[in-house]
Amino acid sequence: MARKILLVEHHDEPRDDLASTFLPKLGFTVEYFRPFTGQRLPDVEEDTAGIVITGGAANVDEMDQYPHLRDEAQWIEQCLAKDIPALGLCLGAQLLAHVLGGPVAPHDKGAQEFGLYPIKAVDQQTPFVPEDFFAVQFHSRGFEVPAGAELLAAGDIFPNQAFCYGDNLLGTQFHPECTLAILRRWQALDAAPWQEPGVQAREEQDWLAAHHLKNVKHWFEQLLGDFFTSRTDNAH
Repeated sequence: MARKILLVEHHDEPRDDLASTFLPKLGFTVEYFRPFTGQRLPDVEEDTAGIVITGGAANVDEMDQYPHLRDEAQWIEQCLAKDIPALGLCLGAQLLAHVLGGPVAPHDKGAQEFGLYPIKAVDQQTPFVPEDFFAVQFHSRGFEVPAGAELLAAGDIFPNQAFCYGDNLLGTQFHPECTLAILRRWQALDAAPWQEPGVQAREEQDWLAAHHLKNVKHWFEQLLGDFFTSRTDNAH
């Protein structure tokens, strides 16, 4: 059985996100890669159960400034050609959209999202997220849904919040992997965009985090199991 997950990072923060902490509980071995340091991405082998592409400060529309993103995009194409399940989070979702031909660009009115924002399921019959779902966001770009993909969840400022392409590709603009400790680190950053349009005040972020992070954690852990374990079991 394929039990290895390749996790691509775009930062040097501690590995305390929910993907890093929960995937081993599902029986997976997680191998980490940081292309922004010059580290080469690996060849995908038969024991690869999936890939996770995380968020970061780089932007897909600035590949000249961040050339490692081009290498990542080519690697993602190779993974998709081998039907490797791919989960993208924030920048990771934007990279997946880019590989599939979906444009990635700043908000047309300069808005950003930093805080916890409401995410609504597009299909109410089989909702991707439950009602009253607020998830962490930290981004200034958004993706267009690629041709052939399905929009799963929507938001108010950035309308496209989650999409799938077939059964093996899933991207979320929001950060379901984010814990309170991670949010606190982001709030303390010198680059935190407190004055930008669309950004929530610290007090609002703290209130929403206290009321919603636990629900997001439960939802994301369920999603990780459904997305990777079911595909791994069906493939072997």
